[in-house]
Amino acid sequence: MSYTAQDYKKGQPRWCPGCGDHFFLASLHKAMAEIGVEPWNTAVISGIGCSSRLPHYMATYGMNTIHGRAAAIATGAKVVNPKLAVWQVSGDGDGLAIGGNHFIHANRRNINLNMILLNNRIYGLTKGQYSPTSPRGFVSKSSPYGTVEDPFRPAELCFGARGHFFARAVATDAPGTVEILKAAYQHKGAAVCEILQNCVIFNNGTHDAVYSKEGRAKNAIYVEHGKPLIFGENREYGLVQEGFGLKVVEIGKDGITEKDILVHDAHCQDNTLQLKLSLMGNGDGFPVALGVIRDVDAPTYDDCVNAQIEEVSAAKKYHNFAELLETNDIWEVK
Repeated sequence: MSYTAQDYKKGQPRWCPGCGDHFFLASLHKAMAEIGVEPWNTAVISGIGCSSRLPHYMATYGMNTIHGRAAAIATGAKVVNPKLAVWQVSGDGDGLAIGGNHFIHANRRNINLNMILLNNRIYGLTKGQYSPTSPRGFVSKSSPYGTVEDPFRPAELCFGARGHFFARAVATDAPGTVEILKAAYQHKGAAVCEILQNCVIFNNGTHDAVYSKEGRAKNAIYVEHGKPLIFGENREYGLVQEGFGLKVVEIGKDGITEKDILVHDAHCQDNTLQLKLSLMGNGDGFPVALGVIRDVDAPTYDDCVNAQIEEVSAAKKYHNFAELLETNDIWEVK
């Protein structure tokens, strides 16, 4: 049976007009329709925050859990029902502050979850405090003179936790978002998708460099496994390796040809170059990397747990409570 985006829609979203959550929700509906998993075999689980209202607008199973605990609930759902497609949705505050430990351990364990991180670099629901991804010096209600902290970079956190899948898209880029969501579902294991979005009320413009199609043409690079790392409005620039780092070069200048450009390898076990790609674009003269940056196979926690249960059960002399009672001495009382 085929599905349309409408089959996954429910209710009227209650977000501010122009909020990036609207764009992402539409892309998630479309991606789910193209993936084709039945709504009743799908669960969307969130924590607390503006983005965490998302399960209310899905015609699937869903749960709006407590602050920072979406990954813990999603883990339980996946382990007890391995056939369920589980989508975890968190904001940068919900997912990386109070939920930070759950985030890193879900990646370390490699639980088969689709982990969506909606990153607007602000606490929106509680009205504008700086978040774990707000840049140093960011002025907010909780940092009126500028925060003196360095931010988490989600990709760095994911890779440091031995994550095997990391992708990034911009909320306003529907085709790019749909593609990474489909790739996340196809990946077996913890799949982190960072979605860059603006909070139009408290942090509008934080991702302006790549929020428009024109901006992405100038300031982003779409990475694709097996394809050269070329970007620019006219595809005139590329990335080459220089020592232990990367370098931007102009194709056709100083003898540089397309053959000199690095080819993206999302499946490489060594994440060195993948991490360098994911950290580009913070005012360093490099473009922001969009697309699937890392996608590596590894055993999943839920498969291993269920395989262990089957192995241990098969070796036991009993398989239910009645058989358990009969494994020991039995007395008949008259």
